[in-house]
Amino acid sequence: MLLILLFSTVVALFLGALLIHYSHLHEQFSADHDLTGVQKFHAKPVPRVGGVPVMAGLCAGCFLLKYLTGSLLPVLLLLSSVPAFGAGLIEDITKKVGPWPRLLATFVAGVIAFFLIKAGLSRVDIPGVDLLLQQWWPISLLLTVVAVGGVAHAVNIIDGYNGLSGVVAVFIFLAMAYVAFKVQDVELMGLCFAMIGAVAGFLFWNFPRGLIFAGDGGAYLVGFMIGEISVLLVQRHAEVSPWFPLLCVIYPVFETVFSMYRRKFLQRRAIGYPDALHLHQVIYKRVVLWMVGSKDAAHLTQRNSLTSPYLWALSSFSVVPAMLFWNNTPVLIGFVLVFIASYIYLYRMIVRFRTPHWMLLRKSARP
Repeated sequence: MLLILLFSTVVALFLGALLIHYSHLHEQFSADHDLTGVQKFHAKPVPRVGGVPVMAGLCAGCFLLKYLTGSLLPVLLLLSSVPAFGAGLIEDITKKVGPWPRLLATFVAGVIAFFLIKAGLSRVDIPGVDLLLQQWWPISLLLTVVAVGGVAHAVNIIDGYNGLSGVVAVFIFLAMAYVAFKVQDVELMGLCFAMIGAVAGFLFWNFPRGLIFAGDGGAYLVGFMIGEISVLLVQRHAEVSPWFPLLCVIYPVFETVFSMYRRKFLQRRAIGYPDALHLHQVIYKRVVLWMVGSKDAAHLTQRNSLTSPYLWALSSFSVVPAMLFWNNTPVLIGFVLVFIASYIYLYRMIVRFRTPHWMLLRKSARP
C-alpha cells in the first residue's frame, strides 16, 4: 500500500510541476481567465487542468496494483472513468461543455462500470427497496448511476477554493481505505491509496498557493472514483452498511441538494443557475474577513486558502463517525440527520450575520 501511495504521489507531483512550469505554452486554452464570475475567487489566470496529474497518478497506482495483485479490477475501473474525466477535461479546455452533458457523461461511466465490473447497488438497508434492487436489475442500474453521477457532480460543486475538495476527498478515501482494511479487501484498499497519492500530488501545487486547479476533469474523476469504490465496498461486503459511504460524502451531497432547493424554491430560478451562495462561498464572504478590500494577489490567494479549513473541519464531523460505525446502519442514519441539521443551522447563522465571534478570522487590509 505504501508503494502504491508513493508511486501515485510522485507521478502526480511531477506531472503537476511540468504543467505549471510550462504553463506559458498551454495557458491560452488551459487557464481559467475569468476573474469576475460569481463563482470565481482567484486573483490571476490559473491552469485548470489539474485533473491530468490526478489521472496520471491514478493510472500509475492502478497499473502497479494490477502488477502486484494480478487483478483486472483497477484497470477496468480506470477504463470506466474515462467518460467522466474526458467530458470534464474537454470543458476545462474549451469552456463550452455545460453541466448537463458532463453529468450525462458521468452517468455513462457509471453504466460502463455496472456492466464491466458488476458495480451495482443491490441494497440500501431500506425494507422493500432492497427486494426491488435484487429482483430488478434495471432499478439497481438506475440507482447506481444516479448515485455515482450525483457524487461526482457534488464533488465538483464544492471544488471552489484552494485545497477544499482535494482534502475532503483524501478524508473520504482514508475512511474507505480503513473499512477496506477491516474487511480485508486488498483491491479496494489499493485503489483508495492510489487515489490518495494522486490527489496528494496535485494538492502540493494547489494548496495554499493555487498554482493549478483540479478543474472539472479532476473533480469529476475524483467524485466518480469515490462513488464507484463506495458501491463496490457495499456490494462486495455484506457487513458494510450502505449508509457508511453516504455519511462519508454527506457534506458535498447535501451541499448539492440544498443548493437545488435554494435556487428552485427560495430564488425561483433554474436549479443549474450559478450563484455565490454555497456554504464555502458565504464563509469566504462573511467569516474569513482577511484583508477584505485588498486587491493584492497574495492577499486574495491567502484569503482563498484560509476558507478551506472551515469546510475540512465540517467534513471531518461526518467522516470520523462513518469510520467508527461503518457497520451500524441505525447509528449512521442518526449521524446523517445530525449533520444535515447542523449544516442548516450553520448556514442560517452565517447568512443572518450571527456567526460566532470565535469563528471570524480578521485582519485589516489597511496599514
